[in-house]
Amino acid sequence: MWIKFFFAFLTVFLCDQAIKWFFVLSEFNYDGSVISLVLVYNKGVAFSMFAFLQEWLKYLQILLLVGIFFYLLKHKELLKTYLLPIGIIFGAGVSNILDRFIHIGVVDYIYWHYGFKFAVFNFADVMINLGVAWIILKSLKKNKSKTC
Repeated sequence: MWIKFFFAFLTVFLCDQAIKWFFVLSEFNYDGSVISLVLVYNKGVAFSMFAFLQEWLKYLQILLLVGIFFYLLKHKELLKTYLLPIGIIFGAGVSNILDRFIHIGVVDYIYWHYGFKFAVFNFADVMINLGVAWIILKSLKKNKSKTC
């Protein structure tokens, strides 16, 4: 069980950190008509919310992840059911938290601006959303099969 979790965790964590370091070290920029790639340091969470918490934000995020992890250890059936998406979410979350310790904020670089302007985000953010969507879809499928 733990091998799958750590595989998902490490794959997302290492890919995300590699991409971020590419942008940090190369200062690569691309201005496209739909998506631009530009280095930004986000000191908050999504849409820079809670940036006012400054240094405390990373510790609150660590506390949140540790709390969720212990909750999942206590409720092993949840962990077993959603093992891969939870590994993906944790790998992405830890990668973003690590950024707060080694950079001035989370390294973001994908800027969607076609049709509307969206927040700048990164691979870890995409993986967190993917993991959450996976859990929701699996949960809906599980609940649908119970009612049939």
